[in-house]
Amino acid sequence: MILIIKHIISEGPAKIGQYLDEAGYQLKTVELGQGDVLPQDLLGIEAIISLGGPMNVYEESIYPFLLEEDFYIKQIVQKNIPFLGICLGAQLLAKACGANVVKAFQSEIGWFTVDLNREGSSDPLFQDMMSRQDVFQWHNDTFGIPEGGLLLATAPTCKNQAFRAGKRAYGLQFHIEVTEREIKEWSEDYILDLNEYFRSQGRKMLNEYDLLKKTVNRQASLFCRNFVKIIEEYKKER
Repeated sequence: MILIIKHIISEGPAKIGQYLDEAGYQLKTVELGQGDVLPQDLLGIEAIISLGGPMNVYEESIYPFLLEEDFYIKQIVQKNIPFLGICLGAQLLAKACGANVVKAFQSEIGWFTVDLNREGSSDPLFQDMMSRQDVFQWHNDTFGIPEGGLLLATAPTCKNQAFRAGKRAYGLQFHIEVTEREIKEWSEDYILDLNEYFRSQGRKMLNEYDLLKKTVNRQASLFCRNFVKIIEEYKKER
């Protein structure tokens, strides 16, 4: 079973969930923002995916489930269970491993270019993927790289874009999972001042997705294939 951790209704696994479902994996979704609790027994869990959300990792007094998830991630990393954190999920992984999460020098909202470094290009998670690719971003914070962690991808606007902690725990600042649906919903949900400028920015992001869709979908499929290989390797070692 693969555990999907959601923090808000609108931020789901999208392409990744569809790929895993079609590959025959059993998926269990926990809606922390809706009051669900994390399963305490890790037995039978083959991988965990922690998704994004508008909250910050340091807002534990407002969102108590963040503290619970912090402890949960520590156990996952210790047991070498495959873990994928996206955006908020990546920041939670960094924090759980002892790194700082702070406001970024520059927010990233929309399409940006990231580069795999030498370690990223040789990492199993990014096997056969383009060393430079366009990705969708929506964040104001950034994470440090934990002690012993490995930086895998960078960008000029916000340096730390992907990292690995331990053997199988990965954090991605960018949203490799998004489809047109997520971009449209987030533009409506998160941009409160819906004046013409912000509406035009939402349309711009969707137009760019149309132009990039073929390449973006190809990279997402390779990414999912690679994550599945990591899961299967873990299952053989158990």
